[in-house]
This record gives sequence, structure tokens and C-alpha cells, in this order.
Amino acid sequence: MSDALRAELLKLTTTRTWWAIALVLTVYVALIAVFLTFADAAARPSTLGRAAPDLDLPVTVASLYAIGVAVAYVFPALLGVLVITTEYRYRTITPTFLAQPLRSRVLLAKLAVATVTGALYGVAALALTVPAVAGVLMATGHPTRLGNPGVQATLARSVVAFTLWAAVGVGVGMLVRHQVAAIVVVVATSQIVEPLLRVGLAAWSVTRGVSRYLPGSAADALTGASIYTSSGGAPLLAPWAGALTLVGYALALAAAGAWLTARRDVA
Repeated sequence: MSDALRAELLKLTTTRTWWAIALVLTVYVALIAVFLTFADAAARPSTLGRAAPDLDLPVTVASLYAIGVAVAYVFPALLGVLVITTEYRYRTITPTFLAQPLRSRVLLAKLAVATVTGALYGVAALALTVPAVAGVLMATGHPTRLGNPGVQATLARSVVAFTLWAAVGVGVGMLVRHQVAAIVVVVATSQIVEPLLRVGLAAWSVTRGVSRYLPGSAADALTGASIYTSSGGAPLLAPWAGALTLVGYALALAAAGAWLTARRDVA
């Protein structure tokens, strides 16, 4: 297993893909977080009757610090997809499986490398977003809440969420071997389908509870803060329930993908 892990780590780190994704992720999340913090600081009561976001509340501040989980989970998911599908695209999967006939061992190594990198992505997002948001809060006369235990817990759990999203991406890559198709599935689902479903399902009392079990909702629940709930979305699950739900998605996709991989011809 150690040989498989070293091989997968070498494959990942000898390309520019992993750090290019990290760079785009970090800048993207920080820019959105700063914009929303400024917008919340200047907000007035809504004409729809909802109160403006209160930047003095720890939960509001926590949702800004951890905004990467809500708006950028596509990045660790894409990394997970690429860890698998790149081998199929360049036809290196055959020598990989010849070198290590136990396909499950290869897949576990890929999953381990992807999830560790996903955790690093979560840390990278916080490394720029937290000081940027804290600076805006101080400049606008609001407390940073960085000493609040609830906010600190949110920051830690956001790293876990990024880790699990990478695992979800690996599962998708196992199921959809064609790289372009897998990327389209991840991007379309995360950026279009799920956001629309979260808003649409939350708008009806009958389906409001269903929206809480979507993978994006589960990740937000894991962190304990979400920009969706502050804008009128459905209440989140408890953090532990969100974690179990997201783990369930990752395990289901990985198990189905591993089952298919063991039975597919890769030649």
C-alpha cells in the first residue's frame, strides 16, 4: 500500500494541476468573501421584510469565513475527478493496474491522496479568506469573532468539508471515466443544478426538509454556517448529521465506482 501511495503522490505533485487549482480556489474564495462582507456591512433592511445580515453575530461572521464550502466546493471535487480520469484520458491506467493488480489498492491510494490534498485546499482557502474578512470587519467597526469557540469550530469543520468533497470527486471519477463528461457533471451539478434545487425546494413547505439533505446543504451543515440560510434558505441539519450525510454520498459514490472499476475492461 505504501508503494501505491507514493506512486499516486508522485503522479499528483509532478503536474501543475493541483497547485493551479489551489491558487484559483484561494483567490476566488477570498474575493467573494471580501465582497460579501462589504455588502453585508453596507446592507439595510430588505424591502422583502427580511432583516439585513448582522455582522455582530458569530454565526454570520462564521458563514463569511467558511464561505468556500458554500461557493467553491467544486474545486476539491474537480481534483478528485482528475485524480482518476486523467489516467483514463492518457491511457496510463493500464500500466498502473498491471503494476498493482489489486485495483482496490490503487483506488484507495488515489482516494487517500485526493482527500489529503482536499484538506490542504481547505486550509489554503482559510489562509487568505480569514485575514481578508477580518480586515474588512475591523475596518467597518465589527468584531472579528476569531476568539469565539463556535467560529473556530466552523473553521476546523470547513477543512473537513473540503476533504469530503475531494472524496466525492474521486467517486464521480470512478463512475464517469470520461474526463470531460465527469468535469461537466461536477461543474453543472455544483454550480447550476444544486443551487437551483436548494432555492426551489426550500420555497415549498412540503419539500423544504428535502433540500437539507442535498450534498451542498450537508456540507454547509457540517460547518454550521451558510450564506443560504441567511438569505432565506431551509434551516441546516446539525453538524454531525451534515457530516454523516456527506460521508454517505462519498462512500456510496466510491463503493459504486470501485465495483464498476473492478469489472470494467481498461485496455
